Amino acid sequence: MKADDIRAMTIDQIDDEVLKLKKEQFNLRFQRATGQLENTARVREVRRDIARLKTIARHKRAPKG
Repeated sequence: MKADDIRAMTIDQIDDEVLKLKKEQFNLRFQRATGQLENTARVREVRRDIARLKTIARHKRAPKG
């Protein structure tokens, strides 16, 4: 997910996307624990996407001044 795409989203859309990625992160952790995880790189991608979304959301919520 690109930062420019995230900046075009509203705060509500960003929050929804974070929630969706958190669920995916949980499922990936569960798959890793049971030995069913095939794409190990996806764990890292999801973690970084969540951080990117939260960072941009924090900047959007910050008071301008």
